[in-house]
Amino acid sequence: MAALCVNIDHVATLRQARRTWEPDPIEAAIQAQLGGADGITVHLREDRRHIQDHDLERLVDTVDVGLNLEMAATDAMVQIALATKPQMVMLVPEGREEITTEGGLDVLGQFDALQRTVGTLRDHGLPVSAFIDAEPQQITAASRCGFEVCEVHTGPYAHAFHDHEGAMDHPAVHDALERVLEAGDAIQSQGMRFNAGHALTIWNVPAIAALPGLQELHIGHSIISRSIFTGLRTAVADLKAVIDTAAKELHADV
Repeated sequence: MAALCVNIDHVATLRQARRTWEPDPIEAAIQAQLGGADGITVHLREDRRHIQDHDLERLVDTVDVGLNLEMAATDAMVQIALATKPQMVMLVPEGREEITTEGGLDVLGQFDALQRTVGTLRDHGLPVSAFIDAEPQQITAASRCGFEVCEVHTGPYAHAFHDHEGAMDHPAVHDALERVLEAGDAIQSQGMRFNAGHALTIWNVPAIAALPGLQELHIGHSIISRSIFTGLRTAVADLKAVIDTAAKELHADV
């Protein structure tokens, strides 16, 4: 069964809209854990649009499950990671003008710089993940670069699912899912752990959760959005139940 890592960035987005003290992302992390979250994910952006440095510092002291820090591959961010020691560092592309992460890391195009960053983090005992598109050349580059984990960008699948009203037999949905499957197989064949995330919801996640060898799902926006109506604990518990069912169905078919 894939572990569920809950991204709490957008609790901080709501707080920063008023520049106040609530809602507190640390309380969100606690509620997510009570709902069954296997990990907590935060993205400390360079422009600090949501999660702040003091949030990360408090989360390190509060989170009982694994803490995954998403960050750009900059010297300043590396120093923060070395100082706070999260359980996992995930390197992501970052643009100041983007609303959210719009694509995977170009490991191939930034190979030398990323190899140095990955080496520094690993030398200090921090496992490093790459957020990448489902492209064979990027997977091979990530393996050569020293990444231990690849998180496959599931945005294209999620958007195809939405555009075609959840019709899993639609060619666009099927093809997008197949690319994630093939990427997962390639990641595992090159000795890395296979994670997935981006734009996943309680409706579109079953097919992803059932992929062979998937280790972790990183989901945030849809959980926080749904929690407005259900409560965060219920939102996480409901999504966990869907993932569990998908895993059981996968093993029942084997």
